[in-house]
Amino acid sequence: MAKITKEELEKVVSFQDKLYKVTTDIGILEAQKHALLHDLAAINKDTEDYKKVLEDKYGSININLEDGTYTEIKKDE
Repeated sequence: MAKITKEELEKVVSFQDKLYKVTTDIGILEAQKHALLHDLAAINKDTEDYKKVLEDKYGSININLEDGTYTEIKKDE
């Protein structure tokens, strides 16, 4: 049976190993991305829920995130 050289086989195996590692790394990153997107959605929901709490207490306001002061948002009539 015909065979490629040992060096050629080592090179092919090396390429396959690299492809496997990169593919695995991509899978891990996609799983991390998926988890982070769920975290982002939860944070956005918590933010919106708390905005509603503050709006119920203070009305429509813009909050200065540096010092906590706020200004009322005037509704156009």
